[in-house]
Amino acid sequence: MQTVTILGATGSIGCSTLDVINRHPDKYRVFAVTGNSQLEKLMQQAISCAARYVVVADDNLYDDAVKLAQSMKVSSEILCGPKALEEVASAPEVTSVMAAIVGAAGLLPTLAAVKAGKRVLLANKEALVMSGALFIDAANQSGAEILPIDSEHNAIFQCLPEGFRYGELQQAGISQILLTGSGGPFRHRDIDTFHTITVEEACHHPNWSMGRKITVDSATMMNKGLEFIEACWLFGASSKDITVVLHPQSVIHSMVQYTDGSVIAQLGNPDMRTPIAYGLAWPARIDAGVEPLDFAKMASLTFESPCYARYPNLKLAIDACDSGQAATTRLNAANEIAVAAFLDGAIGFTDIAAINEETLNRMEPVTVSSLQQILEEDRMAREVATELVRSKV
Repeated sequence: MQTVTILGATGSIGCSTLDVINRHPDKYRVFAVTGNSQLEKLMQQAISCAARYVVVADDNLYDDAVKLAQSMKVSSEILCGPKALEEVASAPEVTSVMAAIVGAAGLLPTLAAVKAGKRVLLANKEALVMSGALFIDAANQSGAEILPIDSEHNAIFQCLPEGFRYGELQQAGISQILLTGSGGPFRHRDIDTFHTITVEEACHHPNWSMGRKITVDSATMMNKGLEFIEACWLFGASSKDITVVLHPQSVIHSMVQYTDGSVIAQLGNPDMRTPIAYGLAWPARIDAGVEPLDFAKMASLTFESPCYARYPNLKLAIDACDSGQAATTRLNAANEIAVAAFLDGAIGFTDIAAINEETLNRMEPVTVSSLQQILEEDRMAREVATELVRSKV
């Protein structure tokens, strides 16, 4: 029986995780569910999965959370604040942690789970984008298992040879990791009209059902850029070892090309319950509630190379990956500010990449080697990006 903490339970990944867990009550029990502002949904989840703890990330919502829990007859203990997130992620009773808090907010609790030696189901790509070597070193020291939940990284993980050792791509006969992406909803749209793209248009993904922030990131392909950086850290790869391939149908989730000419791909319907179930059960397999592919009914599968003029954020991310940890931390921070401003209607769609690029240009190159330095770079980049947003309002 695995005991699971779900960081970010009210988001799309958290909800899908609970769906898979509820299918296997004999294998999993929920220790804690955490959320930020969707209190009623969080309490309903706690009731349905009999969570021992409910954690609300915002300290200011403690009184509201307690009152709501009492009115809804929630038996779980209510905790609040960032430290509580770290506590339920690292508690001795916990065997597995679903790290699904979106953005930089997920770094510290995810790192707490890693340092405690947990099996970490990593859906928060920003944790690796921000902390990279620090994160991997912590996992090596504690013995934590890092299992990727992003569909692409999970696919790569499944396509690697048995016994693959971190960073030994050439020794394993791997010539290239092929990271696929749909290209989002604007793959064929006239670039000259990008400045007119609305929030509603950007929040509509052709294949996946996701939260608003990650859906916008998919439209700009920043999501793929962050996944590129994450893949380098997850598998010990260099940027030259990874190629981004557009695959509009989102059936092939990623591929690994070998030196003998073979290509191994992982296919499946675009449903996050598949990689979640894989992470929960690894190395076994369990029912995820996902319909299998019907190859007889499948349309053609197509592929193409991304155009950086259409997706400048993708190029920014790859360049930041080559520049080092400070650049990727800053890029992630700037992008969070820019996307939030776009969703609020404060800036246009094309301003997102412009703000990201200008934030990087305004900050001097530095070397970071500690968590404190990483958090400081994150803070400063947010300040620069916020100033740039204000200049456009």
